[in-house]
Amino acid sequence: MFFKSKKPQPIKEDSRIKDLKIITQMNQEFATSLDLGETLQNSLEVIIKRINAQAANIFLIEEKKQVFQCIQSKHQAYLEDYEIPLTQGVMGKAVLQKKCIRVGDVRKDVREIAEFYFDLDNKTNFTTYSVLCAPLIAANECIGVIHCLNKKTINKLFEESDRKLLENLSAPAALAIRNAKMAKELVDKNRMQKEIEIVGEIQKTLLSKNKDESFPIAGINIPAKVVSGDFYNFSDLGNGKYGFGVADVSGKGIKSSLLMSKASSLYRCLSKTIFSASELLNLLNKEICETAARGMFVTMLVGIYDSSKKQLLISNAGHEPPLIYSKDEKFSTHEDAGPPLGIMAKISYKETTISFSDSSMYIFTDGITEIKDPDGKMLGPEGFQGYIKKYQSTPNNERLQAIIRDIVKSGKIQKDDLTIVVIDGK
Repeated sequence: MFFKSKKPQPIKEDSRIKDLKIITQMNQEFATSLDLGETLQNSLEVIIKRINAQAANIFLIEEKKQVFQCIQSKHQAYLEDYEIPLTQGVMGKAVLQKKCIRVGDVRKDVREIAEFYFDLDNKTNFTTYSVLCAPLIAANECIGVIHCLNKKTINKLFEESDRKLLENLSAPAALAIRNAKMAKELVDKNRMQKEIEIVGEIQKTLLSKNKDESFPIAGINIPAKVVSGDFYNFSDLGNGKYGFGVADVSGKGIKSSLLMSKASSLYRCLSKTIFSASELLNLLNKEICETAARGMFVTMLVGIYDSSKKQLLISNAGHEPPLIYSKDEKFSTHEDAGPPLGIMAKISYKETTISFSDSSMYIFTDGITEIKDPDGKMLGPEGFQGYIKKYQSTPNNERLQAIIRDIVKSGKIQKDDLTIVVIDGK
């Protein structure tokens, strides 16, 4: 008797082995991608296919606003237009409990779904029947949720096995998203740092370069960070006259540095044709009042040194009083000053003429006098005067470098920009 051999039946792969393979594949694929958009898209494609869902979304938590923001969606439109409070609906509950939640039938289980989802359906032109929502937890931190809607079956309802499956799939997805998110933040930070460095380099070109020993003016600026809110400028106006300006912008950071760059550029342009210190400040003030951001202002001292007449013509807009060191080794200050630039549009600054022979005037920003030692004691004007006396016999450009070097070497801690300009009257 002859028997026909039975056709070998294909062995059905155990669903657990299948899911383990998917998780392994996800881990391998995600490990090679640090692109956040690509990682999110890959996550949703894998999950939708395995869960057999009609639609799926990834919401990340926006910490400052305390809302969910949809940053990737498949087959449900317009979600990027909405921000959802962290306490709302199934997503809020999944984050709070840190577990995957299933709403079998949204028409029956209103305790889980609430009216929130029906409202969102109306806005996105979508009909929700069943929901799975898994928190994205990486390094014990919940960064968002994966949200699956409607199983592609006749009744469109998810089952408990689907909930367990999404819970397993969400772990590698969460780790991949966190890594990609951190990589993106690092790239953005590096890009921003590079841009800040470029701004810092541009700022340096706005400062006057020190000349030889015979030139009566020298300056130095040491930023506390990459960019500075201080600036100085000086120039030879001809016929023995020299113009100079020193300024300090309120606040710190990019906003201050941009205002500094603008004020510096305006000064450089206007000071070439306007030889009245007060008129120069009036014009600068008008422009800064019109364009500066609210709350921003600039302290500034400008002047002209006439070496033939042995005179200084100065005007001060809220800046530190300059120190004058005379040939008999005594200090004096000039206190007269108007308000900083950018505070009051309708104001007329005053100018003063000072006899100036065999003396030195030091114009500086408060970063010098407010620098502190390790015990928290500020240097102050008196402390600064000690350094001036110590290095007065040194040529002006070397003198300023020696003063700054000595101040920093003494252990004092710089927290603000340091700027000094000196005018030597022969």
